[in-house]
Amino acid sequence: MTNQLVDNLDNFINSYIDLVGNDNRQMVTEFDADWLSPCIQVSEAELSSIDDGTEVYWAPSLQPKNTHLGDLAKALEVDIDPQLEALFCRYYSHDLPAQTDRGELDILQAWNKDDFERLQKNLISHVLMKRRLKQPETLFFATTDQDDFIISLEVASGNVMLEQVGKIPTEVLASDLASFIKALRPRDAVARL
Repeated sequence: MTNQLVDNLDNFINSYIDLVGNDNRQMVTEFDADWLSPCIQVSEAELSSIDDGTEVYWAPSLQPKNTHLGDLAKALEVDIDPQLEALFCRYYSHDLPAQTDRGELDILQAWNKDDFERLQKNLISHVLMKRRLKQPETLFFATTDQDDFIISLEVASGNVMLEQVGKIPTEVLASDLASFIKALRPRDAVARL
């Protein structure tokens, strides 16, 4: 299952890069010396000469192989679905814009190691809220074009769910994350981040 997810995620990212590379549209972001990332496409020597706010090229970058969601699992005292670990521990990247038949979404990603830690803290807070509300536990991985809806992975079943924030998710979008990612189409509306 996770090998299929990794293949589907790699294919999605490659399709995204191909899409935004057409017609001289490039993946650019504003440089921030205090928020560096392995995604930034400049040499180590060039870093010191770039001013904050300067547009620089970026591209998704593989995370170290030892990256894991162990802090999340330990804090919540749950086993983290390998699907989610494959999604969040594969790349450093800006969030990835995608399109479905139902609308637009952004797959959440971590820009750097600090952002990865922040993402885990947000997931912990989300699960603690679900526990307080006595609702099935979910771990979100995407935002939608509707402010109060997210896409999440149901912890108990591994189903991909459409979830209204604060409510019990009732709509299954896919039986697993690999199938969900495979059905996505990249969109280039956010090529400049």
